[in-house]
Amino acid sequence: MPELPEVEVVRQGLAKILKDQPVLEKVELMRKDLRDPIPLKKIQTLIGQSVEAVERRAKYLLLRTAKGAMLSHLGMTGTWRVAPMGDERLHDHIYLHFSGNLRLAYRDPRRFGCFDFVQKGLEHPKLSGLGPEPLSPDFTGQGLWRSLRNKQIAIKVAVMDQKIVVGVGNIYASEALFASAIKPTLPAKKLSLERADRLVAEIKKILSRSIQRGGSSISDFAQASGESGYFQNSFRVYDRAGELCSSCNSKIRSQVLGGRNTFWCSRCQK
Repeated sequence: MPELPEVEVVRQGLAKILKDQPVLEKVELMRKDLRDPIPLKKIQTLIGQSVEAVERRAKYLLLRTAKGAMLSHLGMTGTWRVAPMGDERLHDHIYLHFSGNLRLAYRDPRRFGCFDFVQKGLEHPKLSGLGPEPLSPDFTGQGLWRSLRNKQIAIKVAVMDQKIVVGVGNIYASEALFASAIKPTLPAKKLSLERADRLVAEIKKILSRSIQRGGSSISDFAQASGESGYFQNSFRVYDRAGELCSSCNSKIRSQVLGGRNTFWCSRCQK
């Protein structure tokens, strides 16, 4: 599933494609739903509007106009691309037609994504109750430490909680905990302020580095340009169970935490 760096890379790609603020001329659906029904009539109220900005909140993309926004979540296999007429592909579910003969296609083989409408001035229910953005000044070690004071759950599960901090998914939680020398099973409430500061710093560093490298291309992720990212070549622990740790030569271990496979080095992460 695309995580925050991958979604940010897609946002940057769409922002370049839509930088001239084209006018939305037509919304064409190949099916009526993805994970949820698509509110076509509401989205069609944006026809005639220019896309003024492409934003990201957590793992959601927002194509903003003066009257409202289109909200997109990539789910597990969703991608956006420029699709000139004649470039129709299996599992293309949405086509957005813009002025200047620009057409964007949303393709999603597993249909776990979403496409919705956000009314101007109102917050979408999917965006309510979210924690701070991990790359923003609002995400601090002290803030994380305070939010974990009564959390008995494992620190790995805690940093993946979207109410605590958004967008730190399975890959980057494992990598950041390794870089911070923190065992993923540590009860969250036992994280010291000093280690919280270090964990926040590593989360910011690793997410930023992944964005610079185009994200992690595992499964079906591709940028809006169709290119793959290459941060997966830098994984220190994720998906390396049984391999030797690059720091100490111990074997990387794995365990399911919070329903997700977790990877760590028992010697480096105490």
